[in-house]
Amino acid sequence: MIIGHNVRMEMPKDRLKRARAAAGFESPTEAAAAFPRDINKNTLISHENGNRPISKKAAEKYGELFGVAAGWILFNDGEDDGMPAASEVVLSRVGMGAGLIAGVVAAGIFREVDEFDQSEKEMVAIPRDEKFPNARQLLFDCSGDSMNDLKPRPILEGDRLVCIAYDDVEHLVELKSGMVVVVQRERDGGHFREWSVKQIELYPDRTEFHPRSTNQKHKPIVIQRDHDADDGVTVQVIALVRRITNEMPGF
Repeated sequence: MIIGHNVRMEMPKDRLKRARAAAGFESPTEAAAAFPRDINKNTLISHENGNRPISKKAAEKYGELFGVAAGWILFNDGEDDGMPAASEVVLSRVGMGAGLIAGVVAAGIFREVDEFDQSEKEMVAIPRDEKFPNARQLLFDCSGDSMNDLKPRPILEGDRLVCIAYDDVEHLVELKSGMVVVVQRERDGGHFREWSVKQIELYPDRTEFHPRSTNQKHKPIVIQRDHDADDGVTVQVIALVRRITNEMPGF
């Protein structure tokens, strides 16, 4: 027999708080600052405190902004009981986008292609690329020292490269000397693959992809413009590096 067991029923105000927090806003003040034309801070506080009932119109607006269904806010209807996730619409409206963690760039290391295929691709929220808002954003983690002498900012072991997919902007962006790119090399009929980060040097008769390293073992990849011989290796640019980030150790 259970005595004195109280079960608290979740109310619309509670689900509204959860939706706001899941969308990345720690407080009603933050949410109102992100959507000044759509949210009145005092009204949202009143709705979350339960001092003011949440109307259908308000629930629809909050649902649109926080990426959940209005029916879930009002009636716990239409979604699982778990924490709601922020939608791409929400991310876009707050200047964020979704980035795919593509893998590791490591010069000189060919791996079997199966090692590159992840059963579940991990997506993370990152600042949207305002210059190329419609391009896919790809994240690569740097391994090794092949770009530790890049100027003005080296790319170091553990750095994360925030890139855009070259396929998405090939018609907009012409490759130029000085660009930093992620290069894919395949050999043995495509069974082995290398992803590495390089800096482009363009010449009338060839394109060179250079490491910028204090380690002399790293060599450039040279592609002749009129090179007809098939050496069994294919080379292509798969991403343009837009930013470099790193997490501080100790956390």
